[in-house]
Amino acid sequence: MRSAVRKLIPIGTHALAIGVGFALGIYLLPILIAPESPGVEAVRSTADIARFKGIFRRDLADSDVFHWGEGNLFIGPDNIAFEGRLAPGPDYRLYLSPKFVETETDFESLKSEMVQVGFVQTFENFMVAVPESVDPGEFNAAIVWCESFGQFITAAAYQ
Repeated sequence: MRSAVRKLIPIGTHALAIGVGFALGIYLLPILIAPESPGVEAVRSTADIARFKGIFRRDLADSDVFHWGEGNLFIGPDNIAFEGRLAPGPDYRLYLSPKFVETETDFESLKSEMVQVGFVQTFENFMVAVPESVDPGEFNAAIVWCESFGQFITAAAYQ
């Protein structure tokens, strides 16, 4: 019996180490490969001409220790700029929504009415170009969503 337990202990510890390493890889890889964040000047250039403004808050219903954002959002005619911080993660997308949502369930139910503006690739400040086919004035909120894991990150109402 003891020899069987002694054989299982290394297997268990190795499996635990692999699991922890995998989880750390998922968390750290986006940070390691993220491009340089836009500077304050670039964000401020959009802030100065913004048609709309919003605030990403950390205390939303489905935000938690691993999924959050906080800072100021500026929606200009050509760009959407964010000055603040997001929890690091993979495959973030910026959506515009006709209604403010703060849960994964609400996001999923409204996703067909939303428009995906683009990818969010930085976690401190970001700028996303507004496609010519999108009029932010037709929407009321911006949402950062993790597409790979179907996770709500944060949202801001802007009108």
